Amino acid sequence: MRRTRRRSRITANPLLVGAVTTVIAIVGVFFSYNANTGLPFVPTYRINADLPSGYSLVSGNEVRIAGVRVGVVDSVNAEQLDNGATIASLDLKLDKSVQPIPVDSTVTVRQRSALGLKYLLLTPGDSDEGLAPGETLPISQAKPEPVDQDQVFNMFQPEVRRAIQTNLAEYGGMFAVRGADINEILGQLPHLLKVARPVTRNLASDETDLDGFIRGLAQAAAEVAPVADQQAEMFVNLDTTFSALAEVARPFMQDSITESVKTQLVVQREGPRIRPFLYASAKFARALRPGAVSLAKAAPILNESRDLGIPVLRSTPRLYDQLAPTSRSFRQFGASPAVNEGLDSLIETNQILQPLLSFLAPSQNVCNYLALLLRNAAEVNSTGNAVGKWVRAISVLPPVGENAEGGPAAAPANGGAPSPGYPVNRGNFLHSNPYPWTAAPGQPRVCAAGNENYSPDVQVIGNGDAANTILTNDQSEKQLNWGLDK
Repeated sequence: MRRTRRRSRITANPLLVGAVTTVIAIVGVFFSYNANTGLPFVPTYRINADLPSGYSLVSGNEVRIAGVRVGVVDSVNAEQLDNGATIASLDLKLDKSVQPIPVDSTVTVRQRSALGLKYLLLTPGDSDEGLAPGETLPISQAKPEPVDQDQVFNMFQPEVRRAIQTNLAEYGGMFAVRGADINEILGQLPHLLKVARPVTRNLASDETDLDGFIRGLAQAAAEVAPVADQQAEMFVNLDTTFSALAEVARPFMQDSITESVKTQLVVQREGPRIRPFLYASAKFARALRPGAVSLAKAAPILNESRDLGIPVLRSTPRLYDQLAPTSRSFRQFGASPAVNEGLDSLIETNQILQPLLSFLAPSQNVCNYLALLLRNAAEVNSTGNAVGKWVRAISVLPPVGENAEGGPAAAPANGGAPSPGYPVNRGNFLHSNPYPWTAAPGQPRVCAAGNENYSPDVQVIGNGDAANTILTNDQSEKQLNWGLDK
């Protein structure tokens, strides 16, 4: 009997089949896991890129050029510069097909999906020089930080985000039942856009300065940000106000809105006529501004005058009743010829006396000579004995010499020859002032009589220099007061 050997097959061994299947599955899983970082044994073009921040990039994120995947981010590392700043250094693994990347290329981190996935957008430059493997795109070629949708929503607080969700739901329901109205609006939009074209042209003009207006709004928003709580309270109060206005919305507010169209048409028609009046009003306001400032300063005085003037005004009717007969009497008095002749005589008398008084008045008003004369006259009668009053006097005789004041002289004393006991420089000198200054017209405003400085070695005849007069105007006034007190 011939025995036949059965040929063994690999599929006949279940254990071997299971082992091969397991190995293939492991290799497939390995390749699938590493597909994000590039397939093994495939040549790549590796470069580096510096960013000011990692922007949530992780290893395995895609690198795209014009939306086409050309590589992956192999690693993201933090590095510190010499100045202390920290940046993100990316190790990029690119396909050999894009080698070389121009040296002036730029990189930007973009959002891949609404879930927060990111990718690196590589924009090739125009340079003919390419990056060698291992070289780095500097941080200066990283575009400014992009603002993604998730960052926009993250700037709101949770309460605000929930309110946005509620608004979207409510607006969605509103638009769902307004389909026909929306279609009608879309049909009228061409006419609206035709009218809006000059408006947009004005907004785009440099003279409009829309950019400055937006910057101003940004500054205003920055100013009101610290008072957000007060604004929230204001909106609550506005809700209360609008709730109250809702009760009068119809027909009162509805009529106001209806009539406002006619009012605007009238304003458009009459505006050019009113404009000159407004210009004149502005000019008048500018001219009135200094007066308003002065009025604000004088307001307390005017207020006090008003308080004082009210009682006076209450008494004016009686004054008015008395003014009428008084005025008639004055009229009759002025019409009398005798009165006019008397006034003429008074004027002539004043003209005659004016030159005399102009010289005599300063003697009393400035120098107080009359009061001093009366005081000295009173002193004559102030002392005495049983026989009578007398004037006390002391004789002061100058030294005896040539032309001395104490005896007959051939000429005014002017020193003279020396005599026994009297040196030359102590001789006789005449001091005489028959017409002293009285502050009269044409004279210095000083009172010279009795107020000159005595110069023992100088002959002085007349007033001399005003500087030698002791008494000034202020002192004369003091002397006047003293004489009156006496």
